[in-house]
Formats: sequence, structure tokens, C-alpha cells
Amino acid sequence: MAAAWWWIRNAGLTLGGLFFLMFGIQLLVAAYHLNNPSYFILTFFASNLIILISAVLILGFILRMVKRIREGGGQGENISSNKD
Repeated sequence: MAAAWWWIRNAGLTLGGLFFLMFGIQLLVAAYHLNNPSYFILTFFASNLIILISAVLILGFILRMVKRIREGGGQGENISSNKD
């Protein structure tokens, strides 16, 4: 059950990161429709920060899941090769 909870939690965190990535992209597009230059600069940099943080989190969660898959798949091969 703990393994299933781990996968559900990481999948949920990845989906949350995808939500904030899409929100940051929408905010970036909305920044280009602003008429005030100072509002544009603030919104532009805020949206880029949201995109950067969410992209790094998504990458981290995906790499953690890939590492878990590789460890689970490769672990049986290492045990059988050590017995010889």
C-alpha cells in the first residue's frame, strides 16, 4: 500500500506542477496585452518565475519516478547476477 501511495502522491504533485506551469504560461501571454510598461515588467518576470519553479518541480518529480522504475526493474537482475 505504501508503494501505491508513493505513486499517487508523486503523480498528484506532477499534476499540480503542470497546473502552475499552464497558469504561468497564461500569465505570460496576458502580460503582453498590458498597456502599462511597469505592469508588463512585473507580470512578465512573475510569470517567468512561476514557469521556472514549476518546470523544475515537474522535472524533479518525473526524474524521481524514473529512478524508482529503474531501481525496481534493475534490482532483480542485480540480485540474480550476485548469486552466480
